[in-house]
Amino acid sequence: MKLTTIICSAALIAYGIFAAVYALSGFDLLAFLTAGNAAAYRALLSLAGVAALWLLFWLIAFRPLKFLS
Repeated sequence: MKLTTIICSAALIAYGIFAAVYALSGFDLLAFLTAGNAAAYRALLSLAGVAALWLLFWLIAFRPLKFLS
């Protein structure tokens, strides 16, 4: 569970960096890494969705922030 959460967090951070590079420079780093292959591009984007859903489940199921107050 912990390793999966760390991997999903790292994946979302990487996608955020890719998005920031695209927003600031106009260079699509993810398309460059997939060599313009549309199927690979869409597969990597779907992994971002899965990672986000996993983290949402983790936050709901384990409520790691409930002791902050």
